[in-house]
Order: sequence, then C-alpha cells, then structure tokens
Amino acid sequence: MTVPLSRAAKSQRTTDSPISFYIQKAFENPEIVSFAAGLVDEDSLPVDPVRAAATELLSDPVAARAALQYGSTQGAPKLREQVLKLVCDADGAKPGELNLTPADVCITTGSQQLLYLLGEVLFDAGDIVITEAPSYFVYHSLLQSHGAKVLTVPMDDDGMRVDLLDALLERLRREGQLPRVKLVYTVDYFQNPTGLTLSVPRRKQLVDVVKKYSTAHRILILEDAAYRELRFTGSDLPSVKRFDPTNEFVVYTSTFSKPFAPGLKTGYALMPRDAMAPVLHLKGSHDFGSTNLAQHLLTRLIASGEYAKQAEVLRGVYKQKAEAMLAALDEHFADVPCARWTVPAGGFYVWLTLDGVDTGPDGPLVQAALDAGVMYVPGQYGHVPDEAGRVPKSECRLCYGVATPEQVTEGVRRLRKAAGAIGLARTGARAVVGA
Repeated sequence: MTVPLSRAAKSQRTTDSPISFYIQKAFENPEIVSFAAGLVDEDSLPVDPVRAAATELLSDPVAARAALQYGSTQGAPKLREQVLKLVCDADGAKPGELNLTPADVCITTGSQQLLYLLGEVLFDAGDIVITEAPSYFVYHSLLQSHGAKVLTVPMDDDGMRVDLLDALLERLRREGQLPRVKLVYTVDYFQNPTGLTLSVPRRKQLVDVVKKYSTAHRILILEDAAYRELRFTGSDLPSVKRFDPTNEFVVYTSTFSKPFAPGLKTGYALMPRDAMAPVLHLKGSHDFGSTNLAQHLLTRLIASGEYAKQAEVLRGVYKQKAEAMLAALDEHFADVPCARWTVPAGGFYVWLTLDGVDTGPDGPLVQAALDAGVMYVPGQYGHVPDEAGRVPKSECRLCYGVATPEQVTEGVRRLRKAAGAIGLARTGARAVVGA
C-alpha cells in the first residue's frame, strides 16, 4: 500500500491552467488553427539582434564574466535605470514627478512572477481581490492558489466600470468586509482577454476611488501593462501609475516577453517602497534574482535601440493580423444577429460574443470548432461564478498572436463553419469599438 503524500492547503488549491488542454491539442494536430494560447508571433522573433548582442557581450571577457555571474535579487542596476526611463518616457513624466528612482524598480522572471510574489506579500486566505469581468484567467488561478476571494466589476467599451467599483467597495464597507480588500487588478491596455482599454478619465478615477476607501489600510492597484507597447492604432495613453504621484497606491508591472522575446523570460515592476522590501525578501527565497545573462543582454539591446526597433516591427505584425481577423469576422459573422466583437487598438485579442450560444468547454461549439480545425478559449474561463454559481457562457477569446494573417482568415472561416454546424443562423452583427 502506498502511503499518500501529505500536501499543504495551498498546493491543494493550486490546479493546472485550463489553457493546457488547448495547447496540447495544438501540439497533437498542427493542422488546427489555434486562436487559443496567447503566444507571440514566432517568425518575427529577434534572432539576429539577440545573436549580435550575445556575440558582443561574450567577446568581452570582463562583461561576459559579469553576465555569467550571479546577479542581485532586485535586478541589474543599469536595466532598472533603463526600465524607469522607458516607463516615465512613455508617460511623459520625470521620475521625480512620480516619486520614483531605480530603487523602486524590480526585475522579475517574467511579469507572472511579480503577480505571484505580490500575492504572497498581500493575501491571507479569505482576503478579497477585485478584478475586471472578464479578466486574465491565469491570474484567477493564482488567486485561487493563495486562497483569495475574487469579486468582479463589469467592463464596457472604456474598460472597467469604475463607478461600479466604487459601489462595490461601498457595499463591502457597509458589510464590514473592507478590511479584507487588498487589491484591485486591471489589465488596462488591450486587455487579456477582451482587447479593451481603460480610458484616460477612468485611470484617474480608479486611483481616486482606491484612495477614498484606503482608510484603515491601503488598498493597492496592480496595473498589468503587459501589452502596452503593442499599440498599433492611435496614441499611447498615460498609465494608471501616472496618477499616483506619491508612489503609494499603484504597482505597475510589465514584461519584455510581448514586445521583444519571451525566451528571455524577463519582466519588471515599479512599486511603492514599503511593498518592495517584502517582495524582495520572498524573491530571494525563490531565486536570488532573475537570470543575469538575460538582463545583461536586454541592457545592451535597449541601449543600442534594437529593443525599440523590435517593438515597432511587432506593432506592424499584430496590426496586420488584427485587421485580418476583423475583416474575416465582418465577412463571416456580419449577418449573424447574435454576434458582436471588440475592435482592439493593440495587443493580441478579440472578444467574440455569440448571444444564446453555449461557447463553454462543455458546450457544442468547442467540439464543433475542433472538428472544423480551429480552437478558441471559452470566455467563461475569464469569469468567476456569481453568488448563484453562474458564469457567462456565450463568449470566445480569439488570439491572433501565433497564426499568420492567412491562417487567421481561414480560422475565422472554420469557426463560422463550426457555428453553422450547431445551427447558428444568419442575418446583422455589430462590432464594438474597444479602445
């Protein structure tokens, strides 16, 4: 008889991501057009610039030894300076205007590590996190692992409904639950999963509302800006962090994975000083610092201008793919009355709603889509159940990150074929502008 393993409560709360099934299906059948996994365009990965930077770095014995040695837990000083400049330049601000210095920057192993570490710092089981509805489902899984309770606020074309956030916080205050509220989470640029962007007025309102309810304790905003540098339509918007001039309420996190190369597995965060120390204590227990070689490579790539060039290339790549997807939706779903979709100004995602159609993992469309040779992520994964245990089941996340423009067009055609196979009728959809 095998003696069972005794697992901690956190381990038992931690489950596999629902996206794993769809990634496995794509590996099993390369003929499938995958709109599922939020991966980057492979053909545009910056092989030549990284090779040149690596050759230059490793050809200098002193620099090479520094890069191959252990680094610091907080990250390479030069890269932290560059990150601070990147974010402040994008916001049109001087670091001093936001009470920021390189000491307020942490380099992480992808932005996902920061999401986890901050949760370890902030959450006890039963604490409350407020997210958009829908929101980034991998973060929901992380919150489940920490034992946090997730409450949600609906979105519209301008992103999170901050007025409804205010109403929710007021209700929690009246019920005596406000001390449990630790964090408000937003993916505010071309959101995963909807492609929607938080409007400028709501960015300031978000900070104002959180300040209003930070009475006995401070509620933090976690601004996940992973897709910010992939805007391909319109002008950049100021970050939520831009409206936190005292550096008290907003943790800004982003990544080099989306605008450059995920294989370097490097992200970063700018955060309040009293959050930095406990995050670094935990990070030291995790890894003693993110990979030093990747940090030295990125430092050179930013300094040489290759990082900015690559981000510009990717904006063109994803613009072409987004246009292909939107044109295909217009062609194949425009006469379907129950269909509507977002029109992103950047990022990877279009959010397709098919009113009255069960798009969930146990619904008919998932299998019909697989039979037709296309995959999407059921939108219900981006939601948490309401008090009655219900989640919306008529939405699809469509990611155009991996597929070529030609595959995007074919994938949408296949999706329409699948919808027809389960009886979806034709006749007037409308697109929802979301940025």
